[in-house]
Amino acid sequence: MDIKDYQRVTLQVEALISGESNLIANLANISAVLNMELANINWVGFYLKEGDQLVLGPFQGNPACVRINWGKGVCGTAAATNTVQRIKDVHQFEGHIACDADSNSEIVIPFSMNGEVVGVLDIDSPLHDRFSEIDEQGLVLLMDMVEKLLNEPINSK
Repeated sequence: MDIKDYQRVTLQVEALISGESNLIANLANISAVLNMELANINWVGFYLKEGDQLVLGPFQGNPACVRINWGKGVCGTAAATNTVQRIKDVHQFEGHIACDADSNSEIVIPFSMNGEVVGVLDIDSPLHDRFSEIDEQGLVLLMDMVEKLLNEPINSK
């Protein structure tokens, strides 16, 4: 996908989730759209902060690890540092948590509500080095829009 494809997907997701206040429903639809649009992935979904862990949220793909400790693995590192993690080879990532043996690369985008990280978007691929700078930019664009909608006051929806 190029950046224009990501812009189109972002508009599609915005149309789906605008006006809906249920976080789980919105994340489920985002997972479904990304699963349809992204090639060469084997898992896409969300982990949500609960105490000092990330807990499995809506996703598309094989069954996944239910809980990930804050700061551990690719997802926990992204959440704890509030930085995107784009990993070319997950087997080279110290502390990688292998939820799916078929995954070889991964990208994780943290997202926030009221300035606090509340979860991550996690996408895995069976290909090494699947995720490019364009993928990162496009997924950050998407999650920036999602954050904006999540942070709107409920009564404005």
